[in-house]
Amino acid sequence: MSKADRHQGIEEAYALAEALRPALHRLHRQLRRESGEAGLSPLHALLLVAILRQPGIGVAELARMEKLRGPTISGHVKAMERDGLIARSEPDPNDRRRNGLVATEKGEKVIQSLKQRRTDWLACELVKLSPQQRAAIRAAIDPLMEIGQ
Repeated sequence: MSKADRHQGIEEAYALAEALRPALHRLHRQLRRESGEAGLSPLHALLLVAILRQPGIGVAELARMEKLRGPTISGHVKAMERDGLIARSEPDPNDRRRNGLVATEKGEKVIQSLKQRRTDWLACELVKLSPQQRAAIRAAIDPLMEIGQ
């Protein structure tokens, strides 16, 4: 690849990024609104999904994973426990001070409902597009997933 081709590729990538970023931001914002409509803050939805993906995760691990301070996470964990979304697991046999976090049945149902609301909203918007537009979005899914890795 020549230096000119590489430069043109970089310029195209920047132009595409400038066009894509606001579209993704608007889409993300609208999907986040669905969590508010479900009575769950976006942060609690994020934490609950993380706990569902890693049952038994500790508060400190959760804080590191989400790049939040321990005291911040602790307050949210207590609120989610109080709301019946999560519970503490049995103490770790190797460290009796450590209790992991697990989603309750209520927490699982809330996330399932939230995912369904988001899917329903997105499907209603996609059906408004032409078949060609939907095909273009379908073709973009794999490359977008690759970027998000």
